Amino acid sequence: MLAALLSTGVAAATPTPDDPTPAEITADERLSVAEAIAEGEIPGVDEIVHSDNIRHLANVPKAGLRATNSDIAFQGNYAFAGNYDGFTVYDIRRPSAPRIVAEVYCPGPQGDISVHGDLLFLSVDSSRSDDSCSSTSMPATQKEAWEGIRIFDISDVREPRYVAAVETACGSHTHTLVPDGKKDVYVYVSSYFPHATYPDCQPPHDGISIVKVPVKSPEKARVSSFEVLFPDGGFPGDSTGTATSGCHDITAYPALRIAAGACMGDGILMDISKPAAPRVIDRVQDVEHFAFWHSATFSEDGSKIVFTDELGGGGAATCNARIGDEYGANGIYHITGKGDRRTMEFQSYYKIPRYQADTENCVAHNGSLIPVEGRDIMVQSWYQGGVSVWEFTDSGNPHEIAYFERGPISDQRLTFGGTWSAYYYNGHIYSNDQKGFDVLQIRDPRTNSANGVRMKELNAQTQPRYLR
Repeated sequence: MLAALLSTGVAAATPTPDDPTPAEITADERLSVAEAIAEGEIPGVDEIVHSDNIRHLANVPKAGLRATNSDIAFQGNYAFAGNYDGFTVYDIRRPSAPRIVAEVYCPGPQGDISVHGDLLFLSVDSSRSDDSCSSTSMPATQKEAWEGIRIFDISDVREPRYVAAVETACGSHTHTLVPDGKKDVYVYVSSYFPHATYPDCQPPHDGISIVKVPVKSPEKARVSSFEVLFPDGGFPGDSTGTATSGCHDITAYPALRIAAGACMGDGILMDISKPAAPRVIDRVQDVEHFAFWHSATFSEDGSKIVFTDELGGGGAATCNARIGDEYGANGIYHITGKGDRRTMEFQSYYKIPRYQADTENCVAHNGSLIPVEGRDIMVQSWYQGGVSVWEFTDSGNPHEIAYFERGPISDQRLTFGGTWSAYYYNGHIYSNDQKGFDVLQIRDPRTNSANGVRMKELNAQTQPRYLR
């Protein structure tokens, strides 16, 4: 069934900054979009709509980096926003008036980003001529091609300094930081899609590269191991789901010594008591509903995991009535048992309740918890579906409590756009949208207590213990 739903045109295409080509839709689909806008069922082109408990405080349009906006990391009064062409540093001490203080041009999609002390890490999952910021694209079939992790010194945020690079097998689509005391930080590098013709990305690629970085000597960073997570090969793939050949993203919860991996065809729970050697405790699959296990978020107490399914690769219109509420959604799982006997048990799905146009790419994407004691509330990006704030305290009844979105970029063609990542940090929601950097504020009795939680640093994929 699902294969048939996605069999038209470029439904499974993944856009890149070099090829963000809008896709044609049928005349009937265009008419349907026009009617939905006329009847007020969806916003008009570029029209901003939001729930009454959300305020849109600011938008900073793209400046020098014009490629695809991606992830965000935070430290002190600064937000570090990834882009396929590098990263931008925003001063957010006045959330209603954020300012660009630095832009670093260093191309190499997809610009997944993290910060740790004076260090910034940037993922490169595109074969380059070398590891420099002046590199050019090169076919992965050539041995001299490079991709992996770049490391910058951000002790002066206005002038980030490139200090090191580490090549990793199949590049770095995303990465996750796992500190080991104060001396070292381990970087779990997620990558996938090996091929026999790629010298540095050979099958089976059944695990993750782990990079050890001495915090005081980042130039000595190196690959410490390649950890096999799927000795049996993982999910083999079928007509609806992607075969596992690596991981897409990992979220670590260092305080609880656990991590959750979203690994294409599998969701996994890991013990990271020894950061250099993570162990898989449990693994789940959803052959019926999940097409591509994309990312994960723990509840504050670590008893639940929200996994996302990136149906259509982020480039398809999957938030419509035709696809329905259980595809391209979040899956909520409970962790039961103790120690190595812990297992993950499925509870329910959550998908935004607002249908989007056939011209809007929309699917579950990056988000984080809003730190509210006694409740499980998350803010999350849905590309052109906008930003959704939703509650899963009752895991069997997840529901949206706030939203912000723009109308379709086009009412004529399927066009890539929208918010890639939306995170809550020190009283505000920050969204890295293709129209720029958005700042939102939620005012709601269910979330107001989070305003008192202050953090010095946030990497959403290195999940902190917000409440102590």
